Amino acid sequence: MARHEKTRLRILRGGSDANINFEDLRALLSHLGFEERVRGSHHLFLRSGVEELINLQRSGSTAKPYQVRQVRAVITRYGLGGDE
Repeated sequence: MARHEKTRLRILRGGSDANINFEDLRALLSHLGFEERVRGSHHLFLRSGVEELINLQRSGSTAKPYQVRQVRAVITRYGLGGDE
C-alpha cells in the first residue's frame, strides 16, 4: 500500500488526528491535486472544484488535530483519493 493511501486511511479513520505527520499530510494533499502556497508558517492548499481553502500549520512534526479534521471533511465531502 502506498504511503499516500496509508495516510489517507489514517485520516479517514479519525483515531489519531494528533499523530498525523505534517510532511505526510502535505504529500497527500499534493498527491490529491492540491496546489500549495506558503505564507510564513501557513501552508495554503487550493484545488479546482474544491471550495474550501485548506490552511495547515505545523505543531512540531505533526499537523494540528483540528486541521486534520478539516482535511478529513474535505476528502469525505468531495470523495477524494478513493478511485481517482
